[in-house]
Amino acid sequence: MTPQMGLLLFAILFVGTHFLLSHPLRGPLVRAMGEKAFQGLYSLVAIITFGLMIYFYRIIGREPPALWQSGETAWVVGTILMWLASILFVGSFIGNPALVGAPGPRGGPQGVLRITRHPMMWSFALWAAVHLMILGQAKALVFDSAIIILAIGGAAAQDRKKAGQMGEDWHDWTAQTAFVPFTRGIAYPGTTAFVGGTLLFLLATWLHEPIAHMPAGIWRWVG
Repeated sequence: MTPQMGLLLFAILFVGTHFLLSHPLRGPLVRAMGEKAFQGLYSLVAIITFGLMIYFYRIIGREPPALWQSGETAWVVGTILMWLASILFVGSFIGNPALVGAPGPRGGPQGVLRITRHPMMWSFALWAAVHLMILGQAKALVFDSAIIILAIGGAAAQDRKKAGQMGEDWHDWTAQTAFVPFTRGIAYPGTTAFVGGTLLFLLATWLHEPIAHMPAGIWRWVG
């Protein structure tokens, strides 16, 4: 099996097993093995499939020529989107009823939930989209598309699942929040998310050069 085929195979398995274990297989497996054992199985499958995606991605190496060339405009846009993704990610841990085990919606949306009701999923999707836009290689098309499909498809599936569990409470919640970020207007994400997300963005992009051998974020122009 070539590295390219290995990446494609485990990208399909990564996405497919997430959807199967999160939805049709979750109930029967939880009843058969218990919640804690199921969570362990779910995590193990996710770690293995994602780890092998990374393994094959890395051993492929550079793939000249790129499918497209990214100019400075793409870097500027990508930097802004990564900053937003970092803010959404940090803010997703604050009062988010979509998290596993979280209580149902209480009151109106606050913080990043006024931007989108799926801030964590959109942070992953934005990260993958920026990575794909900048890199423009075939391996990135496979790797990042898997993450985008899982994030956006998972958010939509989560809406359906929560609606089935909570009924009108969830419908009332979705009526106050946007699926796609900012489609219900511009909103301040909250100070904790803004400051924490900005610090995460600065740290992650600073570490990008020693890890990926390419400066990213503001460090592309500063330093």
